[in-house]
Order: sequence, then structure tokens, then C-alpha cells
Amino acid sequence: MKEATGIYEFNGKRYQCPIELSIALLAGKWKTTIICKLMDGTKRYGELKKLISGVNHKMLAEQLRELEEVGIVKRTVYPQVPPKVEYELTPLGETLKPAIQYLQAWGAQFKVTDDHQAADSHLIQAESP
Repeated sequence: MKEATGIYEFNGKRYQCPIELSIALLAGKWKTTIICKLMDGTKRYGELKKLISGVNHKMLAEQLRELEEVGIVKRTVYPQVPPKVEYELTPLGETLKPAIQYLQAWGAQFKVTDDHQAADSHLIQAESP
């Protein structure tokens, strides 16, 4: 990543701030879920597929490849029959753990808050004439 006068550049793209770059790197419906599952340790492709309900083969392979390209995930292929492929977080990927854990906690808190707001909203509507 290159920073030039407040502009962040990565893979030929320019970003106005580090948050924009971070979101771009993690954008994709399944990337944060993949990272979350790999936080528990190395997984084979089939394990990830079972752990992430709703993801299809094409999307899982694509998102794993993108995470590998930016250095967040490491793919190891073992020369055996049948083929064995494992995925794990790289040291760079490991640095995402606190951020992912914080997002998990924030999401859980938001859900609780959102449920309370929804309940409060229904009460207000019920009390209105």
C-alpha cells in the first residue's frame, strides 16, 4: 500500500482514506465470514463450504482467491491423491482478528438495540389513536 498526500493506492486503485481501502479489500458477501471461520484455524475447502451456509462453489472459490491475492489467506496444496487443499489466515490476515471480533460484538449489540427499537416503535404505534 502506498500513501501519497492522503491518497491510498493499492493494486492500481486510489482510495481517499484507509477505511475506504479496508472496506474495498473486505467487500464481498462472504469474505468476512470466510475470515471469521478461518480465525478458528486451518480449514479445507469442503469444511468451509459446510460451515458457510448459502455460499455456492463459484462464490466461495472466487472470494478465497481474492483474499489470497491480497495476502489475507494462504492456500496450501498437498501433492497427494485425492488432492488436499487447505486455507489459513496469513500473518496479515491474523491482524484482522481484533477488527472482525469487534464487528461481531458491534453487530450483536446493534441487533439487540434494533430489536428494542422495533419493539418501542410497535408500542408507540399501538398507543397512537
